[in-house]
Amino acid sequence: QVHLVESGGGLVQAGGSLKLSCAASTRNFSAYAMGWLRQAPGKEREFVAAINWSGENTYYPDSMEGRFTISRHNAKNTVYLQMNSLKPEDTAVYHCAAHLSSDWLNPYNPYEYPYWGQGTQVTVSS
Repeated sequence: QVHLVESGGGLVQAGGSLKLSCAASTRNFSAYAMGWLRQAPGKEREFVAAINWSGENTYYPDSMEGRFTISRHNAKNTVYLQMNSLKPEDTAVYHCAAHLSSDWLNPYNPYEYPYWGQGTQVTVSS
C-alpha cells in the first residue's frame, strides 16, 4: 500500500538539531496517519511522534514534547521530523511509519503501525 524512505539522519552534537524527511510512495497519502518510531540497540521500539491525515493534530510523548515537531506536506507525499535540543539518549534508528486513518486507534502505540521504512541512523554525541 505504501513504501517509505527516510533521509536526514547523521551525527550531531548534544544540543544540536536535525531534520528528518520521509518520502512516501502511495496514491493516497492523505489517507494515512503518519508517525516516527525509533529503535535503539537493546531497547524496545519507541513512539516518537505522529500526525493525522491533514496535519491538524500531532502527538508526542512527554519526553519529546517541545523538542520534536512532526509535519507533513500532502502534495509532496512527505512527512518531516524536526528534532531540536538533541540528547545522547535520542541516539537510535528512526523509522517513518504509516497507518490508515480509518484503523488508527492509538497513535502512541509503536507496534500498531503496519508500514515501516528501513530507517535512518541518528547519533547524538556528548
